[in-house]
Amino acid sequence: MSTLSWAYSFKPVINQESRLIVLGSMPGIKSLNAGQYYAHPQNAFWRIMADVLGFAVDAAYVDKLTALESAGIALWDVLQACQREGSLDANITVDSQVGNDFNTLFRNYPKIQTVCFNGAKAEAYFNKAILPSLAASERRYIRLPSTSPAHAAMTFNDKLTAWRRAIRPEEP
Repeated sequence: MSTLSWAYSFKPVINQESRLIVLGSMPGIKSLNAGQYYAHPQNAFWRIMADVLGFAVDAAYVDKLTALESAGIALWDVLQACQREGSLDANITVDSQVGNDFNTLFRNYPKIQTVCFNGAKAEAYFNKAILPSLAASERRYIRLPSTSPAHAAMTFNDKLTAWRRAIRPEEP
C-alpha cells in the first residue's frame, strides 16, 4: 500500500544582496516537520556551510540563515510542491512536480549570478522544466554533490571541497 503524500517547499531565504542561490529539490520529512532547511541531522549541508563561512555548526537556525544571507547566499527549492513516499528524491512522482517561480525570483533579485544545485535531481528538474522558460542570462549553473545522507558514495571532505570551490571561488 502506497503512502504518497504532498510536500510543499519553504519560502526562499533571500535578500537583495544575494549573489548565489543554493537549490535543493524538496525538503525531506525531517526538514518539513522542523520547518527548517536541511534539518536532518545526517545531512552535511550545515556542516559544510559552517566550515566554508566560518560559523558554529551548532548555531541556532536563525543564526545560520543570517550567516548565509551575510555571505550573499540564498536558499530555495526547485520544486514548489510534489507527491512522494518518504523523503527520497527518487520517490517523487514525476507527474506531480510543480516548479517554483524562478522568473519572478530572478527579476526581483537581479544580483543572483550563480545557481548551485544540491544534487542531480534538483539540477535535472530545473533544466527540464524551469530553464527553458527563463530569459537568457549570464548566470552560472553548478551541480554540486548532494549533501543528503542518501548520497554516501562521496566522502564529506570531497563534498566540502566541491562546495567550497563553488561558494568561495576566490579561495585556493
